[in-house]
Amino acid sequence: MSLFRTVLKLLAVLAAVWFASPLIAQQATPPAAPTATAPANVAPPSTPPVVQAPSATVPAPAAVDAAAAKPAAAAATPTVLPAVHDLSPWAMFMGADIIVQSVMVGLALASVLTWTVGIFKFMELTWATNRLKSALRKIGEARSLSEAQLALGDKGTVLSRLLAAALREGRMSAGISSDEGIKERAASSFSEIVRAEGRKVRSGMSILATIGAISPFVGLFGTVWGIMNSFIGISKAQTTNLAVVAPGIAEALLATAIGLVAAIPAVIIYNHFARVTRGYMEIVARAQGASGRLLSRDLDRTHSSAHVRAAAE
Repeated sequence: MSLFRTVLKLLAVLAAVWFASPLIAQQATPPAAPTATAPANVAPPSTPPVVQAPSATVPAPAAVDAAAAKPAAAAATPTVLPAVHDLSPWAMFMGADIIVQSVMVGLALASVLTWTVGIFKFMELTWATNRLKSALRKIGEARSLSEAQLALGDKGTVLSRLLAAALREGRMSAGISSDEGIKERAASSFSEIVRAEGRKVRSGMSILATIGAISPFVGLFGTVWGIMNSFIGISKAQTTNLAVVAPGIAEALLATAIGLVAAIPAVIIYNHFARVTRGYMEIVARAQGASGRLLSRDLDRTHSSAHVRAAAE
């Protein structure tokens, strides 16, 4: 905060000097030399003429010529204008210190990475959500695990992995365990598959969180470094001219601007995909419940068939 106040005071002093310089220059302009006029009528002297020294108030011809030549020379001298700095973003980047340039390049790469991850996650989550919803519709009328797996066909969704885990557990535990034990072990397998799917859909979001959290501070570091170099340049130049101070401060502030450009989209994209991921995991939970219900029907159907056969015998 003290550095910010110092910068504001310095800018105020520079603005005052900038606006007062034309007035000082106007006051320092020398007035035009007076023009000597000869008297119209001179009465002849009544006494013999006496040769006297020229009066001090009448300028000599050489002095009059020199005084008249000064305004002409001043008018002929060309006015030297201060150098005009190019304050476009590219020119400010090229004129910045190597540390500030490194900060800007790093933030620009972080912004590119943010948009790359955002586009990739959008395509991935949209494709996975649509496929899972379509798979749930396909097994909506299935009465057993094998029938659901046959109706599903493809093996690329999390639902197909859940059905395969249920079938495997039912086959491996047939005749050696109760129904409750089979359901418990199948639920454990379902939980592992769901956790793996959650890790998969959340991959890359930590990058967005990191960029959104640290980009403003990285840009602030570049700003502080650039302002420090500006103060060093002012002390070396021994001047408070705005043309000397403004480029360095503008280059320093550009680092903060790029940091915000990288951080704001990262935070927005992260929050958006956090909501989308929660919605997708709710659909995965529906798939887990559907697989568990199909497994339970198969177990009940098996026991019913066994009771029917026992009663028939």
